[in-house]
Amino acid sequence: QVQLVESGGGLVQPGGSLRLSCAASTSIFSIYTMGWYRQAPGKQRELVADITSGGTANYADSAKGRFTISRDNAKNTVSLQMNSLKPADTAVYYCNARLPTTYYWGQGTQVTVSS
Repeated sequence: QVQLVESGGGLVQPGGSLRLSCAASTSIFSIYTMGWYRQAPGKQRELVADITSGGTANYADSAKGRFTISRDNAKNTVSLQMNSLKPADTAVYYCNARLPTTYYWGQGTQVTVSS
């Protein structure tokens, strides 16, 4: 069992920035593909970005050029730097850790972009 704890959400004005972090309780963090997903009210959960064990990052079209995912295998953390935030980015953001046969979710952190 892997526990994922997100932090860094909050209220920000349009055009602002937030940095989300996720700490994982596993000694084999480095082998997991780590991802950030989000779910807005009334919508399905969607991938924002993920990063493989080898450090290859993948972004949703909505995140490209604005968000950056990174991982620190020494600290068992994955982060999402979000810049130029828009009201459409408002959602609960979830950290995800996955292997081919299993996956884990964090409890989520709320991001609200509003003036």
